[in-house]
Amino acid sequence: MKTKQLSLFADKLEPEPLQNKKKTRLGRYERIKQQLESEELDSYKIYIDVEEVSVPLREYRFVDLFCGAGGMTQGLVQAGLRPAASVEINAIASATHAQNFPQCHHFSGDIKEFDAGAWLAQINSPEIHLVVGGPPCQGFSVAGKRNPDDPRNFLFQEFVRVVSAIRPWYVVMENVPGIITMKKGAVKAAICEAFDAIGYSISIAILESAAYGVPQLRPRAIFIANRVGMQNPYPKPQLSPEKYKPIESAIADLPEWTPIPEINHQWTRHSAAYMERLAKVPPGGSLYESYADAFKRQYPGKPSMTVKENHGGTHIHPYLNRTISAREMARLQTFPDSFIFAGSMKKAMWQIGNAVPPRLAECIGRALIPLLDQYALC
Repeated sequence: MKTKQLSLFADKLEPEPLQNKKKTRLGRYERIKQQLESEELDSYKIYIDVEEVSVPLREYRFVDLFCGAGGMTQGLVQAGLRPAASVEINAIASATHAQNFPQCHHFSGDIKEFDAGAWLAQINSPEIHLVVGGPPCQGFSVAGKRNPDDPRNFLFQEFVRVVSAIRPWYVVMENVPGIITMKKGAVKAAICEAFDAIGYSISIAILESAAYGVPQLRPRAIFIANRVGMQNPYPKPQLSPEKYKPIESAIADLPEWTPIPEINHQWTRHSAAYMERLAKVPPGGSLYESYADAFKRQYPGKPSMTVKENHGGTHIHPYLNRTISAREMARLQTFPDSFIFAGSMKKAMWQIGNAVPPRLAECIGRALIPLLDQYALC
């Protein structure tokens, strides 16, 4: 569907070029990233230049666990890989995945009830080359209270159980960077030990989504492991911080005040009094003292802050006195406009805020393809 192209800057001065603004703040996870890079050299971890698209030599199939709406699946499909199955406990997110990837098999339910062996037998036991996924991170994130004993912290064990049953060549697991320091590093150690116990050599890196063309600051901890004696490839960063894409590059052509429900371009309705309150919030400031990490006005001319759905709202638009729409959130996550989210507007925002940016996943997939090809030729 085509939308009328409207400029956000009709009555405003054009924003300054990004390079003339104050340097982008790299975020709270830089210390963790530097610590990871300074640790004992990981002989398995390599960085691959993914500027040039590499067409797979053969069809590589993957399973997406804790798939949510399908951000990881979308990115890997863009890289040229084929989704074989998804596993997701939330019915609405699973419905979104099913409607956007109808060729994929979908298990909507608790991963503890997913019998990988039986599922493979039902679909004639195709070889699965890659298992990916992001176990829930509520206990790991520094955005809220961190509970080391939250049972959701250990759903990675279910991830490992499925990997052990399927035996893919490679595994990719993503999470928030806070998982690296959880319980003073004990959670990270437990994850590494669990993969080592089933014969997988594992590497860890923190990738900043904005460095791969995502117009949003969203660092992610990426675990890559393999059982075939190969290296664990990560995509080389493509952009330096001063060249990160600003928020306007993703949302400037969407109508300012005309919703388009067909593509999820909808936002929370505001009263006149509420809009007056929003007008007083400066860039980087929050509407609520008690929710300091939510309802924040985006900075103009810079990448978006990490998008999320929080208490029924999202971040505030950089210029307009409203919160950003579900489609604007999706654009900032790099979902194509053809990717439609099931459920209510609030449920769509929740799905989008929890997703892996497809562009980041695509770059990870493009880094994996040369190694998959190399092993396939052995």
